Amino acid sequence: MDKQKNDEIRSAVRENYGKISASGGTGCGCTSPSCCGTPDGAAAADISLGLGYSGEDVSAVPEGANMGLGCGNPQAIASLQPGETVLDLGSGGGFDCFLAARAVGDKGLVIGVDMTPEMITRSRRNAEKAGMGNVDFRLGELENLPVADGMVDVIISNCVINLSPEKEKVFSEAFRVLKPGGRLAISDIVATAELPDDIKNDMAFHMGCIAGASSIQELESILHRTGFGNIQIKPKTESRTFIRDWMPGSKIDDYVVSATIEAVKPVA
Repeated sequence: MDKQKNDEIRSAVRENYGKISASGGTGCGCTSPSCCGTPDGAAAADISLGLGYSGEDVSAVPEGANMGLGCGNPQAIASLQPGETVLDLGSGGGFDCFLAARAVGDKGLVIGVDMTPEMITRSRRNAEKAGMGNVDFRLGELENLPVADGMVDVIISNCVINLSPEKEKVFSEAFRVLKPGGRLAISDIVATAELPDDIKNDMAFHMGCIAGASSIQELESILHRTGFGNIQIKPKTESRTFIRDWMPGSKIDDYVVSATIEAVKPVA
């Protein structure tokens, strides 16, 4: 994929999610009722409950933080510990960051990175309303993280890395900022079959978390090349139930599912 095409994808994604944040909407903002969520205007809380978050999780975050933009629950695999430093790739309104902040406590730190200025403004406002001092939201691209080398214990992300046209750069940056022994705990969309050209070339499917999905084999190769070990990618076939509602009639659930992605930066 050439640089111009990559920039077109980034610009479209940035504009789309900026509009979602400005409107206060939920879901991925596609032309269909919703994608990365559920149809018929379902509330963000209901979307998150369907993705595996608890009622306590949903009620614990500041109002406006949960935008129903995920495809899973990275908190369920992150095993966060008090005092850890956590990085959320594509932090949106801050939902996963605020949950992580509760887990790591006052001695921990959660950094949220998002490339959309409107999302950063929204998440900072949410943090201020909640009086949470152990979260830090930063504007930046996943391919060029505004984070120092070797300072992060855990990286989480929820249905965002598939949006990047340069995934190897994303995982290379993730490897750079992790401490030795640091780990990835990611929920994302993976391809289970070759996507048709009409889907791969449709910008609406890129913005809808579909066209940019890589296969499990591709992701495993990228993770190996960027230095990770203990790689585990587990597709969740039950996710087809909600994925088929993202773009009704497109049969996208024939091509993609949600998956958990775990890996570790070796100690030596």
